[in-house]
Amino acid sequence: MSARTLTCQVTEVENLNPDVFGVTLAGRAEAMQHAPGQYLELKLDDTTWVPFSIASAERGDGIIELHIQHWPERDNSARLRELLQVANQLTLRLPGGECVLDRQSERPLMLIAAGTGFSQMKAIIEAVLHEQPTREISLWWAAREHRDLYLEQLASQWAQTHVNVAFHAVTELPLEEPLAAGESIHHHLGRIDQVLQAAEITPDTHDVYLSGSPGMVYACLDVLDAKGVPLERVFSDVFAYAPRTT
Repeated sequence: MSARTLTCQVTEVENLNPDVFGVTLAGRAEAMQHAPGQYLELKLDDTTWVPFSIASAERGDGIIELHIQHWPERDNSARLRELLQVANQLTLRLPGGECVLDRQSERPLMLIAAGTGFSQMKAIIEAVLHEQPTREISLWWAAREHRDLYLEQLASQWAQTHVNVAFHAVTELPLEEPLAAGESIHHHLGRIDQVLQAAEITPDTHDVYLSGSPGMVYACLDVLDAKGVPLERVFSDVFAYAPRTT
């Protein structure tokens, strides 16, 4: 699927928490097509394109969701927030990325995300629940503090309504209040790689998708490698834009 440049409409901007906002974009359905796990790039000016994971599975309606972390101290973030407040159209380039759902595989999925890396996993989960509704999904979502799990309610709802979905919330600070009730909803305190190291998991049977900073991805990769996961079944955009040097 080759990348296309197009103009789309901004139909909604909403605060998901004090630091993350959701953006809904609408365009021609055939032009907005993408695979679950891919990203797009938003044009800020003639020389600046900013990548964001697409947070929604392909529905054929030309609608795409994004989750954008707002960093007031970062120039591009401030410019984008200002642009979204005044513009009703944006120029996009999509789709990008090879870290996409393998629809031919029936292996259980282990999805590990930090912060807004959840957006990439959200698109994958939506696609799997629609196309492979019985495929096992284990979502590990890491954040510094409770409020950073900005769509915790949605993740908990998946685990409550689908017997094949488990949600593992991982925070470095204690929870502000309990998670939703459910046998497949769990909380772990600590850094994600340390939590995975201590967890009784068998990732060698899974397809693993990782989304986060290069440091987070490679720290988790080392843990999974030690636990026997086949590295050819581990997928992340980080491997393309920040390859590890030997």
